Amino acid sequence: MARAYGGISPEQRKAERRAKLLQAGLQLFTSTGFAGTKISELCTEAGVSTRNFYEEFASKEDLLRDLHDLINATAFAQVRTTLSELETDDVAVRITTLLDVFVRSVTADPRAPRLNYVEAVGVNAEIERQHVRWVSTWAEFIESEALRAAATGVAPQRSYRLTAIALVGAITGLLREWQAHQPPLAVDEIAVEIRELMLAAITRP
Repeated sequence: MARAYGGISPEQRKAERRAKLLQAGLQLFTSTGFAGTKISELCTEAGVSTRNFYEEFASKEDLLRDLHDLINATAFAQVRTTLSELETDDVAVRITTLLDVFVRSVTADPRAPRLNYVEAVGVNAEIERQHVRWVSTWAEFIESEALRAAATGVAPQRSYRLTAIALVGAITGLLREWQAHQPPLAVDEIAVEIRELMLAAITRP
């Protein structure tokens, strides 16, 4: 059985090293760029050895994939939890709440949208498959909200699958523009644009 040193178990040390590498990846992939970042630089930034890196990740692509997944999963969990606690069927309230939570989550750290929508694009087939899965997950969630609105008579009864996919693409494009724009765009400006776009798409005749 592995011994604890300084009151920290081996499992805790491993988790801390992994967290440091994730933070190092987020920092370097969004400043130096994914392609220009070396594993040795990630280890220096994280304060861990190369051996520690390979104990956690097979490659820097694996680190990027985990970051991409973590950013999406965190935002999705926050949105889903908030909406599950919202006791109203008012489509404007639900969409506004959904988007406020989502935008707040993905813009709290400006590095997150850059990593998700710029650095993780086209790296390898595995990350692309993960991206497609998340597009589908977000689209299904938006579709479920649209169908809820239709069930209450606020939106027409129709298929919302293509609408939801189009909205995910539009939101991705706006967030990519937000992280790249100089001078920085106001987060509220992006949030309003996304909200109005989604409400118009869902409630159109």
